Amino acid sequence: MPNNKLERIHADSASTCKLCQIEMDSIHERLDMKMEEIDILDTPRRSFSVHFPVRMDSGKTKMFIGHRVQYNDARGPTKGGIRYHPELTVEYLQNLAFLMAIKCALVEIPFGGAKGGIVVNTKELSRGELERVTRAYIREISDYIGPFKDIPAPDVYTDEQIMVWIMDEFERIKGEHVPSIVTGKPLALGGSKVRKHSTALGGVYILEAALGKLGITGLDIKIAVQGFGNVGKNAARILHEKGYKVCAVSDSTSGILNENGLDIPAVIEHKSRTGHLMDFPDAKEITNKELITSDCTVLIPAALSDQIDLENANNVKAQIILELANAPTSSEASQILLGRSVLVIPDILANAGGVVVSYFEWIQNLNQDYWEEEKILEKLRKKMMTAFETVYPIYCEEKCSMRRAALQLSIERILEAERLRGNL
Repeated sequence: MPNNKLERIHADSASTCKLCQIEMDSIHERLDMKMEEIDILDTPRRSFSVHFPVRMDSGKTKMFIGHRVQYNDARGPTKGGIRYHPELTVEYLQNLAFLMAIKCALVEIPFGGAKGGIVVNTKELSRGELERVTRAYIREISDYIGPFKDIPAPDVYTDEQIMVWIMDEFERIKGEHVPSIVTGKPLALGGSKVRKHSTALGGVYILEAALGKLGITGLDIKIAVQGFGNVGKNAARILHEKGYKVCAVSDSTSGILNENGLDIPAVIEHKSRTGHLMDFPDAKEITNKELITSDCTVLIPAALSDQIDLENANNVKAQIILELANAPTSSEASQILLGRSVLVIPDILANAGGVVVSYFEWIQNLNQDYWEEEKILEKLRKKMMTAFETVYPIYCEEKCSMRRAALQLSIERILEAERLRGNL
């Protein structure tokens, strides 16, 4: 039944986060949340846009629009990526910033959630124009970011070079070295080891814990990975190195399958050389849709959102779905999979390894003390395992989805911080 309390708040708030509405609607009764608690979570703490001119290579000046959303900072400075996209909107960034706040609370790192970016098609810019646009954006928002305010990171169509420009421009403005202003930097300028495969590795740690809980062991575990970008490729590589049988992988155009297991290093070399997965020897070509319903023990969606939906959820054969992509499973499909006892490990838990290692980079920058890979691996595994071992009992005891259990835990932690600060 509709909840009048929620309806009233959503109607009154023009800047309400739509994703937060959906998630709050799903758990408010379970947590017996008060109106003031819903209200404080329902709306970003800060959300702003900037307009700035940039001199282009042609000599003409062009105006650009940048956004930044700082969702909730009760647990610490906000943290989140900067993305460049021609269709970027504040509303979409609110959803992503909310998820970052939830993710940071879930793995117990002292950050809130943020997201930002520039409305731009990077393919239409020269490298020089891209640098000037980046630096101009940072000049506009420099008063609102900082190591103890808001720490950016790479996201869609941004990379470690762009993070260097952000750091350098911020340091010029402040007149001092501030490596902790941004994460995702090259190692030579204060980046952290393990960062480039941290999301995939964190997910693998969670997967192995889940396999243990379900008593799934042996060499017959078959794994299918949808998406062969950085995260999907590294997940397949790490699992192959650990001795698991990765039977199917796909990219945006096609997929390949070998029920006896693919030679993942050879697949990576083939994709690097040819630009695609097609024509890989000793493998059957399949579509992305066929990969989703292939005969596997573990399905890892690591590409786009809404890949598992109402149409194919009943045909999924996997016992575990590890969401390394953001929101790859629709809410309707999640209910179907829960009814079929398929364990869906949600994105806010499964792909949190990236922000955990970003946190480690921030600590190393602040202390000017850089860690060896073994130390980072140990700390990453501990963070991910602690989060899983806290969420899993809630999932079992309350017979709800892992997503709801994770959200419940995260929201309780954020509200506790708000109460301790006297905001509730």
